[in-house]
Amino acid sequence: MFDSQCDLAALVYEQHQDPDEILRDFATSLNRAGYRAVGIVQLGHHCLDAGLSAMLVHTGEELQLFQDLGSCSAGCRLDVGQLLDAGERIAAAIDRGADVLIVNRFGRQECEGKGLCYLVERALSADVPVVIAVPSHRFADWIKFADGMSVRLSCDRDTLDAWWNNVSARYPRPAGIEQQTVCEVLK
Repeated sequence: MFDSQCDLAALVYEQHQDPDEILRDFATSLNRAGYRAVGIVQLGHHCLDAGLSAMLVHTGEELQLFQDLGSCSAGCRLDVGQLLDAGERIAAAIDRGADVLIVNRFGRQECEGKGLCYLVERALSADVPVVIAVPSHRFADWIKFADGMSVRLSCDRDTLDAWWNNVSARYPRPAGIEQQTVCEVLK
C-alpha cells in the first residue's frame, strides 16, 4: 500500500490547536495558485459543537456530517452515511485529477480502518500527495496505519507550506501557471 516514495504528511495537532483553519487556508491558496487541492476540512472545533459541518475544498460546498441525536445523547454524532457520500465525491475528484489530497481528520473511524482512510490509499496510488490532520493522541495509530511511511508536521502553516514546496517541486506545475517573462507580463 505505501512505499518510501509516497508523499504522505500528518499535520499533528494538540487539543488547543486548530488544524482546520490551517488546512482551509492552505487549500484556498493552492486552488488560487492553479493547483487542484481536493478533499475535506472540518468547519468548527469540536464534535459536540451544534451544527458542526465540513467543506469540500475543491468545490467550497458545505456538508452536514453530524446528526442531531438530541441533548441527552452522549455518543458520537457523526453521520457515517454522509461521510461516505463525501468520500465518494472526493474519490471522483481524485480520479479527475488532483495535485494534493487534504483529509480533515484521522479519527476513530479511520483508526478502525473505516471512514476516509481508503482515500489516502487511492490518492497515493495515483501519485497524489496527501496531508491529513492527526490528533497527537492518535499519532501512534496513524504510524501503524501508514506503516511508518509518513512525515510528521507541526500544526502551523509555515511547516505545511515548506512540506508542500518540497513535494510540489518533484511534480510538474499545473497547466496555466508557468513562469512568464517580464515582456509577457507587460503585454
